[in-house]
Amino acid sequence: MSSYPPRSPAQPTTLRQRLAGLRGPDVQPRPLDARALAALAANPGCGRRALLDGAGVDKNALATALGSPAAFGQSQFAIVRGNSFEAKVKGDGGAELLRLVHAHLAPAAEPPGAGARVPDLTAAGPEGRAARTALALREATAAKEWTLLDHPMLALEVAGSPAYLEPDAVVVHPDGRWTVVEIKSFPMIDAAADAAKVGAAARQAAVYVLALERTAGKLAGAEVGHTVLLVCPKDFSNLPTAAPVDIRRERSVTRRQLDRLTRVEELAAALPEGLSFDPERTAEELAEAVSAVDAAYAPECLAACELAFHCRERARAADEVTALGRSVRGELGSLTTVEEALAAAAGGGCAEDPTAAALHRAARLRAEALESAAARPRPHVPEIPECPC
Repeated sequence: MSSYPPRSPAQPTTLRQRLAGLRGPDVQPRPLDARALAALAANPGCGRRALLDGAGVDKNALATALGSPAAFGQSQFAIVRGNSFEAKVKGDGGAELLRLVHAHLAPAAEPPGAGARVPDLTAAGPEGRAARTALALREATAAKEWTLLDHPMLALEVAGSPAYLEPDAVVVHPDGRWTVVEIKSFPMIDAAADAAKVGAAARQAAVYVLALERTAGKLAGAEVGHTVLLVCPKDFSNLPTAAPVDIRRERSVTRRQLDRLTRVEELAAALPEGLSFDPERTAEELAEAVSAVDAAYAPECLAACELAFHCRERARAADEVTALGRSVRGELGSLTTVEEALAAAAGGGCAEDPTAAALHRAARLRAEALESAAARPRPHVPEIPECPC
C-alpha cells in the first residue's frame, strides 16, 4: 500500500481561469470600454468579438501578430487636444460644465453655485472605483445638490462578463436626476456637428446610461436621464458649447443587441482545450485559434474592430457573400457564397429556391437589356472642329 495520501479529484476550471488561459499566462486583461461595447452591440452575431472582448484579449496585438494590423485610431495630436479641451471644460471645479448642464437641461432649477459638490472617486482597482462611484451617487441623490462626478467608474454585465466603463462625467441634479456628459474635441459649427460623430457619441453614451440604470434601480428617488449633454468646441475656437442629445433610440437598440450576445462561458466551453490567443504564439497557431470561433464579418467592421482586416481576408478567401455587406447577405437568403449566387444567376440554382429564381430572372432581363442597347443604332454626334488658335 502506498504511503502517499490519496490524490484529490481535479478541481474544475473556473471561467476566470479559462479566460486567462485564452489570453496567455502573462497577458493582462484588456478592459472593455463604451466604444468597444457600442461596436459589439452593432454586430451581436459575431461570437469571435464577443469571446475576445469578454476574455480581455488585446485584439490590436492579436491582429498585428496575425499580419493584419488595424489601420485606424486616434492620432497622438488628437488625444492631446481632446485632453486639453476636457481639462478646460472641467476647470474651476466644473463650474462651466455645470453651467452648460443647467442652461440646456434644467433651466427652471436653481443654478449651481460656486460650492457645487465634486466628490473624490479614487479607490483601488476598477471594482473599488465602481463601488466608490455608487456610494457617491447615493450620497449626491440624498443631498439634493448639484454634484459633478469626474470620470466615475460604472459596472455593466455583458455576455456574462463584467465590464467597467468610465464616462467623461456624470452630473447629479438637485431633483435626483443623473445626466451623462460626453466631451468631444470635434467642433460644433453654427450649433451643429458632424452627424456621424454625433451618432457615435450617442451610441457610446447609451452604454453609460444602461450602466447607470443598474445603480439607479437600487436607489429611491434616482432617475437616469435619457438626454445626454454633448460638449464640443464652439466653431473654430477652444471655447466650450453644448447641445442635448436624445439617446432613447440608441439605448433601446444597444440594450436589445447586448441581450442577444451569447454568454462568454458558452463560447469558451465550445473551444478545444489548450487553445490560446497569446500574441507570443506563431501566426499559424493564432490563425487556427481565431478560426475556431465563428465570426460575422461585415464591411462596417473595418471602422470598429481591430480584427476586421483579418476577417475580411478570410471571408474573401472562403468566397462568402458577407464580404459584400449585410444587405446583400440578407437578400441572397440560402446562397452563402458568391459562386453559388453566380451559378443561380446563370440558371444552375435550385428551381424551387425563390432567391435563385429571382437571380436568374434578373440576369436574363439584364442580358436582354444589353442586347437591345447594342442593337439600337447610335445617334450621330457631329465632330467639333478644332480651335483655330
